[in-house]
Amino acid sequence: MMDFDDFGGNLPDKPLSQADKAAAVLLAMGKTVAGRLLKYFTQAELQVIIASAQTLRTIPPDELAQLVAEFEDLFTEGAGLMDNAKAIESILEEGLTPEEVDGLLGRRAAFQAYESSIWDRLQDADPAFVGKFLVREHPQTIAYILSMLPSSFGAKVLLQLPDSRRADIMNRTVNMKEVSPKAAQIIENRVIELIGEIEAEKNSIGTNKVAELMNELDKPQVDTLLSSLESISKEAVNKVRPKIFLFDDLLYMPQRSRVMLFNDIAGDIVTMALRGAPNEIREAVLSAISPRARRMIESDLASGTQGVNPREIAIARRAVAQEAIRLANAGQIELKEKEAEKSQEAA
Repeated sequence: MMDFDDFGGNLPDKPLSQADKAAAVLLAMGKTVAGRLLKYFTQAELQVIIASAQTLRTIPPDELAQLVAEFEDLFTEGAGLMDNAKAIESILEEGLTPEEVDGLLGRRAAFQAYESSIWDRLQDADPAFVGKFLVREHPQTIAYILSMLPSSFGAKVLLQLPDSRRADIMNRTVNMKEVSPKAAQIIENRVIELIGEIEAEKNSIGTNKVAELMNELDKPQVDTLLSSLESISKEAVNKVRPKIFLFDDLLYMPQRSRVMLFNDIAGDIVTMALRGAPNEIREAVLSAISPRARRMIESDLASGTQGVNPREIAIARRAVAQEAIRLANAGQIELKEKEAEKSQEAA
């Protein structure tokens, strides 16, 4: 920190000491800004400044303006541009957001954006997929990753881990100490690998195309095609099946998601889709809509399917399924309960 003897000469009226001048400038800055600057003084300097502030005389505005100008000149001609740049950056980081500092300094923006987005990108993944990846890692690594994830997503990932390991991992997370930058970088590199796997899975053109084709078919046709595919490659079936959602799969959708799905689907589409549907599916859908809408749809369904083109029913059901897929891709609903997925995979 600067020596008080360098802080300039005397002003009119009662002369101010160098410590008086430092105290005056700090007081003029206000408590918030001055408080952030105090850490740049030594303990001895602070004691002198505090003593000066207690006996400081009233300073007229014009005299204070000269003091500030004198301080600015001294700061500019201080220990060197590089040291001053580091000090300025530290001061800016105390009072501004990282984005604002980046804008002023024009540095490190890309790296900081990378740092802040890595965990956001991870939380867009399927918790089950992340859990399968983490189970191969050391418990301390898992604990660190869970501590960095948003709480809601981290809880879902934790439930995907084996029961026998959860207590140990939670204990490590609770007692997590500061991680060294080197260790953190190693773990984050592993997370980057995981994100790469997730992106590769999401962007698998072949898998997505097959799933899209099957989503245009009826359930019996899809079951036949999946059986044929499984005879060649069970791994391929495991990649395609999670991306398939048909009207009949509404049975496996969580009730809360069903309510959100049918909240914006027109009543005539719902009515058409339910014509000829099994009672189990009909009840699952009707239980997710308002009592008034349910009465109207049930009244329309009483006429049965006589005179209705089967193709119109298929189109309506496909519209419902496609809307469900759209909302799921947007993260607004879940297509299937976890237990239902497991039972389907076992079937």
